[in-house]
Amino acid sequence: MSSGETLESRRAVLRRGFRLEIITVAWNVVEGIVAVAAGVLAGSIALTGFGVDSWIETTSGVVVGWRLRRELRGTTSAGAEAHERRASRVAGALLIALAVFISIEAVRHLLGFGEPASESMLGIVVTAISLAVMPFLGWAKLRTAVELGSSALRADAYETIACAWLSLTTLVGLLLNRLLGWHWADPLAALVLVPLILREGWESWRGEEDDD
Repeated sequence: MSSGETLESRRAVLRRGFRLEIITVAWNVVEGIVAVAAGVLAGSIALTGFGVDSWIETTSGVVVGWRLRRELRGTTSAGAEAHERRASRVAGALLIALAVFISIEAVRHLLGFGEPASESMLGIVVTAISLAVMPFLGWAKLRTAVELGSSALRADAYETIACAWLSLTTLVGLLLNRLLGWHWADPLAALVLVPLILREGWESWRGEEDDD
């Protein structure tokens, strides 16, 4: 394959990655608004926290999308690498912040702080939609990150995958609260995610590339 074909192939992957980030940001803006509003109305810390996570991922999506757009507009290799390192550090910091947030909120729930949340059908609907969408979006971004060799996009993809798991645990918590009155299942499941998120955040902060 000639250098011209290789460059055009990379640009095609960059455009795909940029489109995926647009979808991520658009969905998370809607998801964040709906989840936070529903969480406040229901008095649900878990649902409100899920909405806050959506805003963290929105910020990450904007940063990584900006990095991809810069390269599409012809930023030099050295410039693209500099933006890659910056974007990778921001994405890594957001992953670490997400892990800390999940830990604090999960422990608070397990210790019984706060009033029990009321039922939220709106929360059940938004988390169910997120659970259907986020796994596909996350794995598409992860595959694109591997093709580009982008640690920033890789970290952002893991944030999206973590969001899918958070959708599942939040949805299960909402359903158990609605059906059985159990308040402990959601925070316990969320704590399982913390080591994975911390590892990916730390690797991205250090600028380590995927070894695959």
